[in-house]
Formats: sequence, C-alpha cells, structure tokens
Amino acid sequence: MKSFPKFLVLCLVAMLAITACGNQAAAASSPVASGSQNVAVPSGQTLSYALESGLKDGKMVFIGVGGEIDGQVNPNLKAKLGDTLNIKLTSGEGAEHDISFPDFNATSEHVTGQGNSVTLSFTVDQTGTFPYFCTLPGHRQAGMEGKLLVADENGSVPAAAAPSSQASQPAAQAASQPPAPAAADAVDIVRDPTDLPGPIGDRGPTTVRVDFEAVELNGKLADGTTFNYWTFNGKVPGPFVRVRVGDTVEVHLKNPAHSNMTHSIDFHAVTGPGGGSALLQTPPGQESVMTFKALHPGLFVYHCATPMVAEHISNGMFGMILVEPAGGLPRVDHEFYIMQNEIYTTQKFGTQGQLTVDIDKLLNEQPEYFVFNGAVGALTTDHPLKANVGDTVRIYFGVGGPNFISSFHVIGEHLDKVYNLASLTTPPMTDVQTTLVPPGGATVVELKLEVPGKYILVDHALSRLERGLAGYLEVAGPDQPDIYKSGPASGN
Repeated sequence: MKSFPKFLVLCLVAMLAITACGNQAAAASSPVASGSQNVAVPSGQTLSYALESGLKDGKMVFIGVGGEIDGQVNPNLKAKLGDTLNIKLTSGEGAEHDISFPDFNATSEHVTGQGNSVTLSFTVDQTGTFPYFCTLPGHRQAGMEGKLLVADENGSVPAAAAPSSQASQPAAQAASQPPAPAAADAVDIVRDPTDLPGPIGDRGPTTVRVDFEAVELNGKLADGTTFNYWTFNGKVPGPFVRVRVGDTVEVHLKNPAHSNMTHSIDFHAVTGPGGGSALLQTPPGQESVMTFKALHPGLFVYHCATPMVAEHISNGMFGMILVEPAGGLPRVDHEFYIMQNEIYTTQKFGTQGQLTVDIDKLLNEQPEYFVFNGAVGALTTDHPLKANVGDTVRIYFGVGGPNFISSFHVIGEHLDKVYNLASLTTPPMTDVQTTLVPPGGATVVELKLEVPGKYILVDHALSRLERGLAGYLEVAGPDQPDIYKSGPASGN
C-alpha cells in the first residue's frame, strides 16, 4: 500500500451504548478504603478463590466457582490483614480478560481462549473495602467489577474511604515501547468501494438472511505499517447490506474460537433494544442469530456494540445497511460504498512497523490516522473510484467514527443531489458543495460527471489530508472545453 501523497495538500477524524469516557467517573465512584497503612502486617493464611468470566443479562461479569461464592455474580471476596490470596481467573466465554486489585498493585496477565486460566497471588497489607475489576477497555464499565473485603485481626472491616489513586492500566509504559516490525502476515483489509450488491428494484417484502463473521487480523494500514484490526468479514468497512422496507432480516454472527474478544452488532436500522446488540453478544467460538423487520427506509450505520464500543468501532467494526423504499431507487450508472473513521495509535502517523492501539488517545479524541475504507491510500492508489464523462454516480457515504464529524466534499464537482442524513423519504437537496455527516450517520449523494480528470474526495477539515484521508474519482472521456479549459474565453 502506498504512503499518502504529500502533493495533495496543494489541492487543498441503550443497552450497550457504553461510552469509554465513563472511565474516570466509574473510577471515582468505586468504593475503596485506604485502611491501616502503617500497621504491622501479621502473618496470615493462604486463601484461594476461583472466578470465571462470562455474560449475564447482557453484561460482562465475574462468576464465582466453588465454595461459598459458587455461582455468585461479581462476588465479594473476603480476607484478613496479612492473608495471601491466590485468585484463579478462567475465561468462561473465551474472550480476553484480566483481573486487577490496584490498591495492592496486583494485576494478572491476560487470559483468552475458553477454559484457559491465569492465577494471581498477592498479600493483603491493608484493611478496608477495595475494588477488583477487568482492566481491558470498557470491561469494567460493562459490569466486570466486584469487591474485596479485608478485615482486621478482630474481624472488622473499616468503612469505605477515598478512592484509589492507582491507575488501572500502565498506559505510559506502553507509550514508551517502540513499534514491533510490520507483521509479515498482514493482509489487505480495504473493501473495494464497488463491492456492494445491486439494486433491489420493484419487488415485494421477503425474508433475507445476512451472514457476518467477526475477524480479528493483522492488516496493512500503510506502506510498511500494520495494525491489529477487528473486522466484519475481514474487510473495512463491513459488508454492505441491501434490503427493502418491509423485509424480514435474519442476521447470523459467528465469532471464531481463536478470537480474543466478544463481538456484537448494533444496527441503526433495527427497532429493538440495542439495535440488535442485546441479542448478538457473541463470545469466541459461538454463533448468535437475531431477526428484525426493516420498518424504515434509509441508509443506516451498523457497528459492534461490545465494550469498549469506541475501541471496537475504531479498530474497524462498522458498516452500512441500505433499506430501499418500496419501488427502489432511481437508476444510476455507478454506485460506490465509502466510510470514514479514525485510528488511534501509540506511535505517530507515518511510523513504520506494527502499531498498537492507544486507549488514552481514544478517550482524549486524538487520532493519528483518518482514513476512508480502513487504510491510508485505500481509495487513491489501491481502489480509486472510476467512471466516464456523462455517467451518473451515487455514493453511499457513512462515518463509523467513533468521534469525528465529516465534511464530505468532492474537489472540482458539485453534489447534484444530497439525501441529507440519508433520509430517502424527503426530497433531496440540490447543488450542494459540502455536506456534514456525523459519527454513526450517513448520507447519499448523486452527481453527473461532465468533465474528465482526477477528482479528490476529502473531508473538508483539510488538515486530515495529512493524516491519510483522501480518495480519487477518476473520470475518463473527451475534454469539454465549453465547460472547462485553459486560456481565455472564446472571442477574447
């Protein structure tokens, strides 16, 4: 994949709607007590607890295994000052997790793969009530948090006091690490903008089956630069789904056993809790099925809605579903499928090698990359849009985000029709220069091509050109000097 061309600057980021920005608030509300910091710590006994990760009522949780905590959700763990705790954590559903007791500077290694386990051992040297939780982004907010109650020698547990000031993730350490070499097995994750099904036309409602697979893979972000993408069906964006208003849609989501994460889908076209994500939370090695009726025509975004939702989206888990109105849409010569998103990496834009996701930058909305269809150069060197003079073109454009509005613009052309906010039941706006599309939103634009040449698709927040965001619309055909030419007007 080619590096982003510098010369472009001269031509000119419900139920499981859990936001990552809740991290600080969640931490501040955690009940913890500093307890007895300077007392002599007696020699205690060794206690063992077993916990298993799982899903309960749509939430991520720890489930007690054995003893008095068997079957309990996020059970209270009990100890006395000086006891040594052995905590065994098993991945019950196969997704990646860890367990952290930050007030004791104790965090386990990550565990993934159904039935695999990790053990954490530490000695409790203070009394009080302390939180334990999973430190993976969004998992604590999704429900993976319990309490450790540490009593003194008399069996008393002090009341909760101030929250712990210790960080749950060593983000600064991660930021200091150099990138690994580019992954040799990295694949092309870019979805060709012509990869979408044809018009439905004038048919009645029917039942449509749609198959998704959550695929975690190393993909090419730019020349010599790779990134661990999370995708639907191995491409970014996910497959373009095309149905008709009134259709019954049966969605199948598979998550391979070798995945590290649970995944799901929230369809903005769905009428129902979580946009379907309440029914499609799918751990590794499992398949979920959900059925909905397409009640409203329009172009709608879908995305993963498993915590941290913003991370799943930024890593590539988004796409669009078109619900055509009865009778279909007017005919055009070409249709294209484009989506925009941001990528947050620890390493700066243009760094070579295998890049890593940076959660702090994600929370602070400081992306290193802005891209169309998942990668730098996706719609310039790799898959430019192509058409001819006289052709009519329709672009289905959406923003996965997760955070930035797009000011979609085609340099040197006009948007003859804009279906604002992707509403297909209201008259389109005409003769538009630039149209706004919010994260999680979409638009449909149409234009007729009058003059040959290379047109540049941009977000008119033009600094983003320098972070990878551009595409080409290449128009072939004879010159049109009556519309556009070099030199003075005829007769002058």
